[in-house]
Amino acid sequence: MNTIRTAMLLATMTALFMGVGYLIGGSGGMTIAFLIAAAMNLFSYWNADKMVLRMHHAVEVDEKSAPEFYGIVRELAARADLPMPRVYLIDSPQPNAFATGRNPENAAVAATTGLLQRLSYEEAAGVMAHELAHVKNRDTLTMTVTATLAGAISMLGNFAFFFGGNRDNNNPLGFVGVLVAMIVAPLAAAMVQMAISRTREYSADRLGAEICGQPLWLASALDKIAAASGRIRNEDAERNPATAHMFIVNPLSGERMDNLFSTHPLTENRIAALEQLAQQWQAQASGSRVRTGRDERRAPAPAPEAGEPPAAPNAGPWGAPAPSAEPPPPQKKPSGRWGRSPTGPKGPWS
Repeated sequence: MNTIRTAMLLATMTALFMGVGYLIGGSGGMTIAFLIAAAMNLFSYWNADKMVLRMHHAVEVDEKSAPEFYGIVRELAARADLPMPRVYLIDSPQPNAFATGRNPENAAVAATTGLLQRLSYEEAAGVMAHELAHVKNRDTLTMTVTATLAGAISMLGNFAFFFGGNRDNNNPLGFVGVLVAMIVAPLAAAMVQMAISRTREYSADRLGAEICGQPLWLASALDKIAAASGRIRNEDAERNPATAHMFIVNPLSGERMDNLFSTHPLTENRIAALEQLAQQWQAQASGSRVRTGRDERRAPAPAPEAGEPPAAPNAGPWGAPAPSAEPPPPQKKPSGRWGRSPTGPKGPWS
């Protein structure tokens, strides 16, 4: 399904590119635009991830330079049965993250320093599980190619402004064609880009919750990221708006509408979906415990061996053991910025 979707996206973007070329220079312009689009598709497949990381000044880290962050990604990748991706940090106060790469074997995940400073250890794990879900779904190829081609179509529309009105070219629609190339084609490319972005976010939210095992970790993280991104600017994202759809929450200032022109679903809708998922899981777990208790109650107790005292009878409505008279000892609440003891275990599920 992801391969078909990627092929359809590339075909749509190529058709838009060729249409702009036809409006600028007729059949000759269409042919030239087709050749340029084919070259850009090939270039994007191999290099778009490097371009996006360079746009945001991402720096690769390892277990020595960022041990806790790297450890989160490593444990999540193991739970998702994925190869270990390259891990990057972006020096930005806005909490955010994205994934990129043409396939799981060549994937990379990046988070801002603001995300690590503002989120708990568990919330950061929820965010990175979401990004690894994109890798597992192979959304990263779609995202990187979309970002590159959408920007290229916009550039070709600007090119039409300077060269499309020349009377010596073969533009069949004249200045009207130039206006269409400048306005309609970039808008259509953006709509394709945004529609893909919105649908993939819900899918990655659900799979990310399955990877980390806790939907509410991601829900809490989304709430914090959305609140902070509205107040804190991401300068690199503002300079490169075509990459906004790659982030877990829209990094651009002033966008909240969950409609045809938004790159992300409304954060409140995503949080509500995750909370509903957590309730479903809790209900399923409760039902499983009830069924298990009933089965145990129906099963006859094994006869004691000769010389052994009879077992103590079970108590409770479903045949569960009676609760202990002594309350369990209180558990010490983890401390520290990552929500756990700094001297304790290092894993996000410890």
